[in-house]
Amino acid sequence: MFDKMTPNQRLLVAVLVSVIFFVGYTAIFPPKEPQQDQQVAQTKVQKVKETSVEEVSGHEISEAEKIDESASSDIVVIKNDKFVLKIDSLGRISSKELLEDKFRDAEDLHAQVVPENGTKPLYVRFLDKTINESALKTPYSANITNAVVTPETPVEVILTQKLPQVTVIKALRFYADGHYDVKITTSKPLRYYVYIGDRPQVAQQLMAVAGSMIYTNDDVAHITEDGEAEGRQVFQGVELASSFDQYTATIMYGFNADTNVIVERGFESNPVVYFEAENNNEFHGYIGPKEHKVLEAINPVLVNAIEYGWFTFAAKPLFALLSWLHGIFGNWGWAIIALTAIVRAVLYPLTYKGMVSMQKIKELAPQLKEIKEKYGKDPQRMNAATMEMYKKHGANPLGGCLPMILQIPVFFAIYRVLLNAVELQGAPWLLWIDDLSRMDPYYILPILMGASMFLQQHMTPNNFTDPLQEKMFKYLPIIFTFFFVTFPSGLVLYWFVNNLFSIAQQFIVNQQFKNAKDVKVAVEKKSGK
Repeated sequence: MFDKMTPNQRLLVAVLVSVIFFVGYTAIFPPKEPQQDQQVAQTKVQKVKETSVEEVSGHEISEAEKIDESASSDIVVIKNDKFVLKIDSLGRISSKELLEDKFRDAEDLHAQVVPENGTKPLYVRFLDKTINESALKTPYSANITNAVVTPETPVEVILTQKLPQVTVIKALRFYADGHYDVKITTSKPLRYYVYIGDRPQVAQQLMAVAGSMIYTNDDVAHITEDGEAEGRQVFQGVELASSFDQYTATIMYGFNADTNVIVERGFESNPVVYFEAENNNEFHGYIGPKEHKVLEAINPVLVNAIEYGWFTFAAKPLFALLSWLHGIFGNWGWAIIALTAIVRAVLYPLTYKGMVSMQKIKELAPQLKEIKEKYGKDPQRMNAATMEMYKKHGANPLGGCLPMILQIPVFFAIYRVLLNAVELQGAPWLLWIDDLSRMDPYYILPILMGASMFLQQHMTPNNFTDPLQEKMFKYLPIIFTFFFVTFPSGLVLYWFVNNLFSIAQQFIVNQQFKNAKDVKVAVEKKSGK
């Protein structure tokens, strides 16, 4: 069946199968609960030894130690025109609300990056249980209660916790772009742990990854998705540690090379990230949207916190190109259209060759039918005669496979870019499309996309001999329309414009063959006279 399809039909099937696989696999096989297995724990310990991490201590993340959130209160509030950040009496960043209208959650409220429940950024736990118990009951004091941070004036906050056994001081400096500096000092040597904080829960669409990332100095992103944390993983040489959702993240970076950064199994097998420290310790943090320009301006290493999954190798350069186009057009919608045009231009020679080949095969259909009738009982001779016919007329039945293979990873790379690009949040295109990161509220783009697929199918030569196969492919535009209804408008726009380019290219090829055929007929008539 597959060898009788046109290039566009093969592409449609391949993309549809891929989408069904990703969607269906997630629905049918949800992340399973990791088992408390001794062999798994031993494997983790062995991995730690192999990476030259010496003795590593940590805390079991369980219900045994709960923080009474009602017992803590906010003691510092830092504001500017983009966010409101609060610090509570346990010395934690208890909340950060994004005030820009484009950053909204599923309820269309201002995004809250730090979740209400779970561990919070800058939470400190001590190895000594007695000190830890005291720390949970002793509030921090602060040198200020309210402040406004501006690009010209960072805000400095000194938090002090006087415990019976030790005094802890957190010296913090907050900047208007969302990052902050931290220096923790203790009055005597002791070991403690600093928590990154649970991941944000602002947005989570289908196929978007959420969980933790440990990016190490060997350029490897170690991602633990929600529901998949097992035992304890320990990393050294960490460039950044992140707890993230689709568009936002809590990040800490600037660790010493020998710092042990630990990923622990937390509630519902979600990852909990913290790192070991002793005495005085300095590092940096960031809480907010994963905007490429902002992260790069703070520290280029933070750009690696933007996660594209399997297609990172193609998604990163595509996003760089998309950003460059946005700089030219000043609109993300037109940038997507321009990106589509560039991708189609690069693939044009391949897709053109495939379309020409399939047109030739269509014209050879009567002769191929004769070969089948003549050698139908001798498959070997029939195949040899068929290939000879292809060779004679310069037709290649597999001519459309290479562009199809190239378009699939490009499609999914662009999907990952458009799915994870927080820059598209609140970004309008024109008319009713006022947010390219969200679905079309009126379903117009998906319907146009489905209609363009139908027209594309109508224009594309097909070689189906089975009426059932032909009928199945007629329903593909409808199936794709339903799939794309809930996709971000930016992605649907890309696929719709991609279809328009395919239609235009197919029209050119069809017209070329029609003109050539008309010339041939005219020559034959003239010679017949």
